[in-house]
Amino acid sequence: MALSGMTGFARVEGSAGAWTWAVEARSVNGRNLEARFRGPPGFDSLERVARDGAQGLFQRGQITIGLQAKRAESVGQVRVNLDQIERYLGLVAPLIAAGRAQPPSADGLLALRGVLEVTEEVEEAEVKAAVELAMTASITGALTALQASRLDEGAALAPVLGGLVDRVEMLVMTAEGQAAGQPAAIKDRFTKRMTELAGDGAGIAERIVTEAAAMAVKADVREELDRLVSHIQAARTLLSSDASSGRRLDFLMQEFMREANTLCSKSALTGLTATGLDLKATIEQLREQVQNVE
Repeated sequence: MALSGMTGFARVEGSAGAWTWAVEARSVNGRNLEARFRGPPGFDSLERVARDGAQGLFQRGQITIGLQAKRAESVGQVRVNLDQIERYLGLVAPLIAAGRAQPPSADGLLALRGVLEVTEEVEEAEVKAAVELAMTASITGALTALQASRLDEGAALAPVLGGLVDRVEMLVMTAEGQAAGQPAAIKDRFTKRMTELAGDGAGIAERIVTEAAAMAVKADVREELDRLVSHIQAARTLLSSDASSGRRLDFLMQEFMREANTLCSKSALTGLTATGLDLKATIEQLREQVQNVE
């Protein structure tokens, strides 16, 4: 699989029977995989479908799957409660007999509370199962589309990451050339300082050579540069890998920065220090972009 990002969006609409719905799947960066589902009441089983689907397609990121569903309004069965009408008629009969009230009309009786009873249509289990199956297909489709969206982000990230790795390599090569001049610079600086303090006394030249050599060994950055070259090769391997590499790239960025910090701390040349600072800035840019890789 190609390089994948961790942000994306997808929407799938569907319908079955009296139901219509829309599934929206969103993804943002995350160190681990976290899937959340929001759906309508009565379809709790779809949460497991959404979570299992996300775990099957993604390794990292915060995934949110939302299902909004609507059922078409249906006219339920209407029944006239004759017993209730008889009760109302019994209550007004004395008033009608005494001439104090007119006999009630049919529409007046039907408007009284409890006379008309509307029963909601009960959805059969088979019908609901068919709707859930269709909704499951929409959830799967939304997650698949989300995966494609994240792959599109990864395709856009690949040249950016590759360019930053190339710049790191260029800076390492520059640092290698500058570091070659460190022993001579250290010796010249130490010689000048010792001459100022001790003059041209006996044995001073031998001592200068000994001390300068010790200082040059402490300032040697060959190991750091070698490890940086190795990290560059590892980064390129991970960026071209078919497996999810974001977490390993995160760890690799820490190793990059550790070597760059040591390089700066050992630097005895202004130019090498400047290169080391540029190297740290580029690694930080690379680290920020790596946060988007699955």
